[in-house]
Amino acid sequence: MGREHWKKIWVGSAGNMVEWFDWFVYASFATYFAGAFFPEGDDTAKLMNTAGIFAVGFFMRPVGGWLLGRVGDRRGRKAALTLTVSLMSASAVLIAVAPTYAVAGYGGAAVLLVARLLQGLSVGGEYAASATYLTEASAPEHRGFASSFQYVSMTAGQIVGLGLQIVLQRTMSADALHSWGWRIPFVVGALGAAVVFYLRRSMLETEVYAQDAAGSGLAPRDKGTLRALWAHKREALLVMALTMGGTVAYYTYTTYLTKYLSNSAGLPKQTATLVSFCALIVFACLQPLAGRLSDRVGRRPLLITFAVGSTLLTVPIMTMLRHAGSFWPALGLSLLALLVVTGYTSINACVKAELFPTGVRALGVALPYALANALFGGTAEYVALWFKDAGHESGYYWYVAGCAAVSLIVYVTMRETRDIDLGRVGAAGPGSVPPSPRERSTVADSAS
Repeated sequence: MGREHWKKIWVGSAGNMVEWFDWFVYASFATYFAGAFFPEGDDTAKLMNTAGIFAVGFFMRPVGGWLLGRVGDRRGRKAALTLTVSLMSASAVLIAVAPTYAVAGYGGAAVLLVARLLQGLSVGGEYAASATYLTEASAPEHRGFASSFQYVSMTAGQIVGLGLQIVLQRTMSADALHSWGWRIPFVVGALGAAVVFYLRRSMLETEVYAQDAAGSGLAPRDKGTLRALWAHKREALLVMALTMGGTVAYYTYTTYLTKYLSNSAGLPKQTATLVSFCALIVFACLQPLAGRLSDRVGRRPLLITFAVGSTLLTVPIMTMLRHAGSFWPALGLSLLALLVVTGYTSINACVKAELFPTGVRALGVALPYALANALFGGTAEYVALWFKDAGHESGYYWYVAGCAAVSLIVYVTMRETRDIDLGRVGAAGPGSVPPSPRERSTVADSAS
């Protein structure tokens, strides 16, 4: 890959990192600020309240996916990426200055809710815009590798958030963290977003989008519209189905893991945070390796491996995690779970982008993915806590395994997308996938 391609990956990924730092910091610091916005009561009930607001952010993601996907298809990937980071900066500032329950009653929770709605709008568009940008900006033989940096940057955002949490845990008292220290990461997120806004203003548009803007794709009035997306409804449903199992597993072993180890396994908060931090570092390093592997063997083998592993191993892994008891067993089990999840996370961005034509690619990835996340990813933590509160926590393990089993059916039956030409997707009509170079070569040999 050339220097120009690396520059595009860096700029796109840097913004994605800040976006997901702010998004995940809410989840990782929830145990500290849950009591600040709600009256005294059961600790699990407080976490369920903050998890409910966390889920609300997910339900705004379809709106953000539609709005910012439309911007990305009509105005360009650069315009959408710049807008998403602006919204995220505003939401981080709101959370940083939100008044507590003692000061404003439920007014503080209302500010928190508004901030999460803005975050939902932002992330709903960020995923598709960055997935589309990273996929289009790379050479065909490197698309899996390049797009894997989306989850590298997403995970890096969480690693930075957890790293900051570890530093604060070791330099501040528990009372100070619960009182005001939890605001620090949101201030950091707002400042980081401002820096990325400056970087994204100078980023380059992708050649695939520029060529489509010159008239090789949809008419300008049709780009980024629901009408154009409806012509590719089969692909949209495919995105939702293949996302289902992956997003539940991902949020289980990332955002929910720290709370699970602390609230269910009984590990100290500092130990639970350190387990997540170390596991995520390894997880981030695995993404480019798996992405590169998909460029060689295809996307479907990795997706199928994830789904089989998640279906069969979720229940035993979660059960053993609950009784891990110390750092090393918890870390080993967490790494095993994240190794399985890598089969999905490393390539899901490019797989979805490879399904749609350029003029509706951002919207086609954004809206169905956001809907699937709202239904399954955003509710994962709340469902887990609901099972725990009902006294049947193991029911959640089977729920995660069941979602993976549904996605497995999709992975087995879907077509391989590795070798398609992004500029020709849908050229033969809605729902069509252009032949791969290998298939074209076979046809040419037969003709000769």
